[in-house]
Amino acid sequence: MPTNIKFSRRSFILMSLTLAACKGGADVIELSGSTMGTNYSVTALDHDRNVDKAALKSALEKSLLAVNAQMSNWDASSEVSRFNAHNSTAPMHVSEGLAKVVQASREIHEASNGQFDITLGPVIEAWGFGAQNAGQRPSADSSALTAALEVAGQTQGLKVNGTQLSKSHPDAQIYLPSIGKGYGVDQMAEVAKNFGLTDFMVEIGGDIFVAGRNADSMDWQIGIETPDSISKKVFQVASVSNMGMATSGDYRNYFERDGERFSHIIDAHTGKPITHKTASVTVLAENTMLADAWSTAMLVLGTERGLEIANKLDLAVLFIDRKAEAGNNGFVSAASKRFTQLQA
Repeated sequence: MPTNIKFSRRSFILMSLTLAACKGGADVIELSGSTMGTNYSVTALDHDRNVDKAALKSALEKSLLAVNAQMSNWDASSEVSRFNAHNSTAPMHVSEGLAKVVQASREIHEASNGQFDITLGPVIEAWGFGAQNAGQRPSADSSALTAALEVAGQTQGLKVNGTQLSKSHPDAQIYLPSIGKGYGVDQMAEVAKNFGLTDFMVEIGGDIFVAGRNADSMDWQIGIETPDSISKKVFQVASVSNMGMATSGDYRNYFERDGERFSHIIDAHTGKPITHKTASVTVLAENTMLADAWSTAMLVLGTERGLEIANKLDLAVLFIDRKAEAGNNGFVSAASKRFTQLQA
C-alpha cells in the first residue's frame, strides 16, 4: 500500500472525556487506523447496540482507499497523478469525486480573491514542502521557483466540465492536500450514516466531522490547539454538531534561514510563504471538505482581509494571531460573526 496524501498531526483536542459512561445505555465505538500519511479515528454512540464494528472499520477503510486512489499526490497511479502527468490540454475523464473536489476548489478560489489555488503544487515543490523535493530550500529568485510560477494559476489554468478536466497549460499540476483530506472525512461520515449512526465524530489528522451529540448529550466539545508546537495547550473550546471543522496553521511545517521564517503556506499572488502574524485559522462549515479548503484560504488571507470575506460570505471562522505583548501565551483571537453566533 502506498504512502498516500501526507498531512501534519492533528490540531484539535477532544474535550469530551466521559465516553465510557454513556447515557441511555449506548455502546461506544472507537476505531482508528492509518491513512494519508497520518491517522484517522472514529468515536460513535451505537444506541441500538447492533453495529458490526469490524464491518464498519472495513467500510471506512475501503472509502479511504478510494479517496487516495483519486486524490493522492504521493501515489503515481492515482487519478490526480495521472492528470498531472497528462501533458496535454485535451480533456481527461475523472471520477465524480475528483471532479467535485476540483469544482469546489474553483469556487473557493474565486471567493477568496484567488488565494486558494490547487495549481500551486509546483510552487510548493519548489519551496521544498511537497511530495518530490522535501527539504530542498530554494532562494526566492531560483530558476525552479520562476519556472513553477509560470505554470501555476487556477483561474485560467484549470477547467471542469462535468467529469472532464483539462488544462490551459500542458504542464499545469493540481495539488490536493488542502482539500482532499476534508473530502475523505466527509466520505467517512457517509459510511457512518449508512451504518445507522447518528451521534459520532470522524476525523483524519485533525480535520473533523461531527454529527449529533456526545456521550453527555451535548454538542461535541472540541479544543482548538494553541498555535505553538511546544505548548500543545487548548486555546479555545468549540461546540460543534452536524458540521465539518478544520484548522490550518503555519507553526508545524516551516524552515528558517538567515533569521527569516518560511512557512509552507504559500501566497498565491506572490508565490512566496506568508509573512503576516496569523498563526492558525479554524473554520466550521456544512462539510469538512469546505472547512479544510477555507481554513487554508483564510490562513493565506490573514485576519484582516479574511474577516472581511468571512463576514461577507457568512463563514464561521476563528483566527489566532501572534502578538508578543498579549496574554494567552502571546496569542490573540478574532472571530467572524457566524462563528460567534454558533458558539453563543
